[in-house]
Amino acid sequence: MDNIIVRKVVPADVVQLQKIGKETFSETFAKGNMAENLEKYLEEGFSLEKLTAEINNKNSAFYFAVLDEQIIGYLKLNSGSSQTELQDDNALEIERIYVLREFHGKKAGQILYEKAIEVAYSQNAVYVWLGVWEENQRAIRFYEKNGFVTFDKHIFKLGNDEQTDLMMRKKL
Repeated sequence: MDNIIVRKVVPADVVQLQKIGKETFSETFAKGNMAENLEKYLEEGFSLEKLTAEINNKNSAFYFAVLDEQIIGYLKLNSGSSQTELQDDNALEIERIYVLREFHGKKAGQILYEKAIEVAYSQNAVYVWLGVWEENQRAIRFYEKNGFVTFDKHIFKLGNDEQTDLMMRKKL
């Protein structure tokens, strides 16, 4: 899949970002979660207002993976005070890498990940970190394959359900 291109998301892309965000999050987490918790998270986490503010935040960046003019996945990065937890100026957080299920195994996730590492180096980050649901074995294996190690855990709330995320990092 060499023809996957990565492009930065701009404010005019907010509706497409909402669509790919909701679709990939649902595909990833609908199984194993209560529908009302998932729906509440999708409404709040992917509202146009919230996404617009995040796109316009200088410490956050989104990138689309595009194949044949179709958006098939996206990446969200946070630095400085926009990081969800550590807020270390020497770090870059990968908050989200999501790819539509039908494109799993076609290297889109790896291409987005490589973009994240490129951005981390350009910002002189010392390490990259992320949180991943402890039950998302596919994602955990992906990050381990790319050199990440688990260093902590934290609670992620999906609606009223508390879930455990593994916190993983990779030194650059």
